[in-house]
Amino acid sequence: MRVIPIKGVRGEREAELLKEGWIKQTTIGEPRLSEVVENYKTLGYEVHVEEFRDQANGDGCTTCFDAGKEMGQVYGTVYIRKRGDTPQQDELF
Repeated sequence: MRVIPIKGVRGEREAELLKEGWIKQTTIGEPRLSEVVENYKTLGYEVHVEEFRDQANGDGCTTCFDAGKEMGQVYGTVYIRKRGDTPQQDELF
């Protein structure tokens, strides 16, 4: 089976964040959005969340996001980067 890689189109804002060292992790809604953010902070990462905007994003199908928005759901895209003062990793991990 041949897998064809799909490359998303990046907007200007995402390109700017990537230049600053941010790594895109996921786009998700509440209550999981807050949980993901808190978990990354606990792991010692800086976390940045951008509101998901489907028109400006251009990454393809947005049917699920559109349905959620109709019900009042707000989605955020989570970016992380390592903090300069990140504690040393536990040697067990």
